[in-house]
Amino acid sequence: MLSKIYSAAIFGLDVILIEVETDISNGLHSFNIVGLPDPSIKEAKQRVSAAVKNTGAKSPLRANRKITINLAPTDIKKYGSHYDLSIALGYLLASKQISVFNPEKKIFIGELTLEGLVKPVRGILAIAMWAEEKGYEYLFVPVENAAEAAVPAKNLKVIGVKSLKELILFLENKIDISPYQKFNYLSNSFASNCLDFSKIKGQQKAKRALMIAASGCHNVLMIGPPGSGKTILAKAILSILPEMSEEECLEVTKIHSICGLLSTSQPLIVQRPFQAPHHTASTAALIGGGTWPTPGEITLAHRGVLFLDELPEFKRDVLEALRQPLEEGVISVSRVHGKVIYPAKFIFIGAMNPCPCGYFGDPKKECRCSPGEIIRYRKKISGPLLDRIDIIIEVPRLSFQELNSQKSLENSGSIRNKVAFAQKIQRQRFSERSQKRKDSLPIFSNGEMEIGDIEEFCSVDKNGKDLLKKAVGKYSLSPRAYHRILKISRTIADLKNKKMIGFDEVAESLQYKTDFSWDQYY
Repeated sequence: MLSKIYSAAIFGLDVILIEVETDISNGLHSFNIVGLPDPSIKEAKQRVSAAVKNTGAKSPLRANRKITINLAPTDIKKYGSHYDLSIALGYLLASKQISVFNPEKKIFIGELTLEGLVKPVRGILAIAMWAEEKGYEYLFVPVENAAEAAVPAKNLKVIGVKSLKELILFLENKIDISPYQKFNYLSNSFASNCLDFSKIKGQQKAKRALMIAASGCHNVLMIGPPGSGKTILAKAILSILPEMSEEECLEVTKIHSICGLLSTSQPLIVQRPFQAPHHTASTAALIGGGTWPTPGEITLAHRGVLFLDELPEFKRDVLEALRQPLEEGVISVSRVHGKVIYPAKFIFIGAMNPCPCGYFGDPKKECRCSPGEIIRYRKKISGPLLDRIDIIIEVPRLSFQELNSQKSLENSGSIRNKVAFAQKIQRQRFSERSQKRKDSLPIFSNGEMEIGDIEEFCSVDKNGKDLLKKAVGKYSLSPRAYHRILKISRTIADLKNKKMIGFDEVAESLQYKTDFSWDQYY
């Protein structure tokens, strides 16, 4: 007596088909699960046995048979409780306690309680996207996960079940369960509770820099005394970022689903993520990891914002871990069980004081730090990391006149329209490029451009080239710094709807950062 049921495993962000094979033969009683299961799967024997018994069938622990369940492929370590449903169904089918049905093109996911109810599990969206892509017809999931699974479904029928007994009755055609209907969650995606730029007094240069950063997905470092508005500016950037496309929403939701951070009341994340880890966060918490690698803060910020306040207070190894994602847009995590690559395309915003006390160079308050303390404080941020930050700006203390000004300021809605306009230009540009090259990993913004893209899309007129030539000679710009200035200039030109980069665009990009050195603060 042999049966085969299909389930799925998640490794990193990838999904792998798992064949749950059940064999029942004569012999002394035994109940074994093989195929590199972890303890949570080995414990499924007790959960499944109790669930089967409470459903009204004969428990595998009471059967005088040799029961073997194999999770294939056997060379992949399995973990999680979502195999319970497929294990129980495989046993019932092999023991002929339910009517025979065709398991092909059907995926079963769910954790069982002792009374036979089906509990929600994490990672359903990733499995649903994979099942839709592979052409499966049915996906059976816990009813609480049905809305999440239906988000990417087009031809896939998502069946939400409350209990093992209900699933059996459906498979035996004794009851009917309608496939879950997809709901349009994109209709109201803008976060209206974000802080509006018009509410922030002064800091016009910082606002302009953040608008450019939002338009081209460039990284920003803000330096200023305590209370000057660095944190509030970083939080307000969400109000000027355009709404995510459906593709981006699915990317972000898939990551949060695998991490178990998705709310059952909101199965699709439609607002850009904003991650602000505390400075005591470990390297694994930032980049991801663990025995079974899970995404970290960097990946959770994908298509959104990663904000590190009090940047020098983070551990040196944590900051250095930012190098790869800032440069390549991905983070690679290698463990004994394998290597996973997580997406990490986000806007990085860092904030810091100019010295430990925070008042170096302040016109009102005297700095109490010694030169040695200031040097040690600033050296916590390495040159290679600074070289990967596109825009560095000062956020000075505001005067009374600026704080008390009644002048009307540009609101976030107006700025967001400008940002959306610039991003639309970039998407059209890179969409045509991707179609020509048939790229598997398309880019969406100027901040993601590589050297070949910069040469193709960053054409500079004669006056702009002359200014660049002088800047390279004066500041001894590295190739990375040179290309970074071109990318920022391209974004500024897009905001002006200019095809060619001119003198003004290059001049403005040079204001935000040249070959940055702490020496300018001495």
